[in-house]
Amino acid sequence: MPDVFSVLSKDHEEVKKMLATLEKNRGGSRGSSGRPAQRKKMVDDLITEESRHEAAEEMYFWPAVRDKLPDGDKLADKATGQEQEAKEVLDKLDKLGADDPQFEELLGEFIESGREHIQFEETQVWPNMRKALSKKEASDLGTKLQEAKKTAPTRPHPEVSPEALRRRAQGGGTARRAGGGTRAGSNGKAAAGQKTKAELYKEAQKLGVEGRSSMTKEELARQIAQRSR
Repeated sequence: MPDVFSVLSKDHEEVKKMLATLEKNRGGSRGSSGRPAQRKKMVDDLITEESRHEAAEEMYFWPAVRDKLPDGDKLADKATGQEQEAKEVLDKLDKLGADDPQFEELLGEFIESGREHIQFEETQVWPNMRKALSKKEASDLGTKLQEAKKTAPTRPHPEVSPEALRRRAQGGGTARRAGGGTRAGSNGKAAAGQKTKAELYKEAQKLGVEGRSSMTKEELARQIAQRSR
């Protein structure tokens, strides 16, 4: 069975090819991939691949990074923060037609951030993880990722936190939507109701809230409220 790095490398190569093709035909270039209907189909395929890949990583790879590396929390927080922002963009893209004025703008934003995220993983995370994992651990993790992708969501769900996906992987039931069933103080509930999770995440990032990438919407709001007192 392929190890975790073989599984992730294959996913990354597929995404890189998709991004290169989409970038080449931006701005209504001629050819089948420049037609709105075909272009929308290509973006749909990209969204499906990215959604499965990121969900599997959040269930198994980033928890392993947190567990195995001394700076694992910092690396995982940065990576899942990047992934959260990507989900927000893909969610918007998913709802637009290729002829919408915002479509190409959002696609260009994702192409740039997607490449940045891949580079971060491959150059800042993988080298030390290769050293930290035994051959068996790397193989077992690769198997878990492959299995997770089979049942992972095919659309982006920005409101589902990485922590919820980890609970799902650990047998805690279906990943619940962020904010659902979470007890919080009145300040957290009020703030969560007024802002999107992406907005709360960015605010928590500015305030230096640790572990923010695994928090629900209301948990982010509660931490922000506490820091703002």
